[in-house]
Amino acid sequence: MTAKRYNAKFFIAVVFLLLVSVIPAFSAEKNVSALETADRLGADLTWDPLSQEITFTVGNHTAQCRIGTPLVFFDYRETIIAQAPLMGTNAQPQLPAALFTQLETFFKQFDIGSFFRVGAILIDPGHGGKDPGTTGSYVENGKTIPVYEKNIALSVSLSLYDMLRKTYPDKKILLTRSDDTYPSLEERVEMANKVLLKKNEAILYISIHANASPFNKKPYGFEIWYLPTDYRRNLIDKNTASREIAHILNIMLEEEFSTESILIAKNISDGLEAQIGKESKNRGLKEKEWFVVRNAKMPSVLIELGFVTNPEEAKRLNTPSYLQKCAQGIYNGLTAFISRFERQ
Repeated sequence: MTAKRYNAKFFIAVVFLLLVSVIPAFSAEKNVSALETADRLGADLTWDPLSQEITFTVGNHTAQCRIGTPLVFFDYRETIIAQAPLMGTNAQPQLPAALFTQLETFFKQFDIGSFFRVGAILIDPGHGGKDPGTTGSYVENGKTIPVYEKNIALSVSLSLYDMLRKTYPDKKILLTRSDDTYPSLEERVEMANKVLLKKNEAILYISIHANASPFNKKPYGFEIWYLPTDYRRNLIDKNTASREIAHILNIMLEEEFSTESILIAKNISDGLEAQIGKESKNRGLKEKEWFVVRNAKMPSVLIELGFVTNPEEAKRLNTPSYLQKCAQGIYNGLTAFISRFERQ
């Protein structure tokens, strides 16, 4: 896992607030080097000399601390006050024995079956009901055939839903709509944010759409969107920690979600490329602050399957066998990501 850098002012503020009440003097017990700690814990070690941050990783669980800062972040969600790591005379990080014990206790509570897993996938077919989404058409046998985004999104979503349900009977596979109805954008996001998960579970938000280019019918192809990496949501309940700590945790969790969203997008892009790349065009990964991805408090992507304003692509997007291939491509991308995320 790559080392992360955070705003030094907030770390200084946290240290200042905590030092007066945090910790008695260091234990007289021998300090343990970060390398020895990683070896004894069976953990991967990431040491960033620039930010002076130390990260220990076992499976999908992490513990992160910083030289001179009396805080430990567990799995980017839980914070404890601890004796601060210090720099040894050999310019290598050292951990007080009490801190090593806390890390050991944290990692020992997990076995192979309790690593992070995807507990739920929410599939969101765009538009629906009174909202047809973008519209297009093509001519076949002298007849103009209309094509509606809402139908494309629903057809692909239902196929994807069926495939995921069969593969993952132990996960919650959910739909924001399963017919020609219209949940509002707020309702879709609320469905996602209210899904109940276990402590070691994550949820993925997959929004499915079709594209349009009203003034130029030539563009075609599929693209995957995710939230810009510098966008910041309120992911941490400010009532669970001080403002300074909540801010730091929020940055860490946002970066984690951003990384996962990009990986999901890349895997889905590869999956679609393999399924429809010979017929359509891979327009790549893109960033935008779409309503659903910026308000869903989880890794999320928005998929544009093609342009209904391009007559040739509109015809493809109105063909059941082609839409099934689209669903298969998304499915393959998601299963690839889940396998990596869960390290099975």
